[in-house]
Amino acid sequence: MDRCRCYVDDKVSKVAWLNRSNIIFAGRDKWSLDPRVELVTKGQLEYSLRIQKVDVYDEGQYTCSIQTKEHSRTSQVFLIVQVPANIYKVSEDITINEGSNVTLTCLASGRPDPMITWRLLNPSAEPLDGEEYLDISGITRTQAGRYECKASNDVASPDVKYVNVIVNYAPFIKDTKSSDPQVGRMGMLQCEASAIPKPEFEWYRDDKRLSNGQGISIQMMGSRTLLLVSNVTEEDYGNYTCVATNRLGIHNASVFLYRPGTTMSGAVAVSQSLWLFLGSLTCLLLKC
Repeated sequence: MDRCRCYVDDKVSKVAWLNRSNIIFAGRDKWSLDPRVELVTKGQLEYSLRIQKVDVYDEGQYTCSIQTKEHSRTSQVFLIVQVPANIYKVSEDITINEGSNVTLTCLASGRPDPMITWRLLNPSAEPLDGEEYLDISGITRTQAGRYECKASNDVASPDVKYVNVIVNYAPFIKDTKSSDPQVGRMGMLQCEASAIPKPEFEWYRDDKRLSNGQGISIQMMGSRTLLLVSNVTEEDYGNYTCVATNRLGIHNASVFLYRPGTTMSGAVAVSQSLWLFLGSLTCLLLKC
């Protein structure tokens, strides 16, 4: 609701409200057919125009025309209609492959024109370079998440919308764990991979794919897999291969089932000592 005010005195003989040269009220007679428009009078001094449910089409110049016996004068009011920011179009949630180019859209209306800002709602949530269109070239997995589009023009609270961006990427084995069980005990190997979509796992010993049965149990737990070897024998010690795959790629890693008391650094040290011994023996034979 808005009001255009006009004040008169007892010397006024005629008074009227006009908009764009169209008569709205002449005296107390209403000429306008708009039901939202009404006259506000308090005694004989106020002669104001009130408009209910103001619309942008109501914006413009309104004239209060006053005539007395001696002369006439006018009082003009320019009505500016402000409209809160409203986001009327925003991108749908999207799933995209890593390395692709992405454009997110956020269109808003309002008076005055709203300012549009973007943020990726990660821990820093810093503003991004983009207005109606946010361009992301060669998107990476770290740029996945919930994007916030905010439109504001200080008329009312900002309008906010969100776009969820999922970035698919090939598996990467980020962690492996192994045990050093004694013969006859259970051995456990673990492999964890990061990937979207969720990776599928396979276990290999040499070139042979392992499956459940004959003392082997393979468990899948989302982004992790466990290989359990019950009743370990001497032949079970050694290198195993964990393979993680999805439709975007494949990654593998070696996981060792160690003998009790054996570590990777210990194995490297033994290997180095063996090479030094063989080198010395060769030098003696050749009398160097």
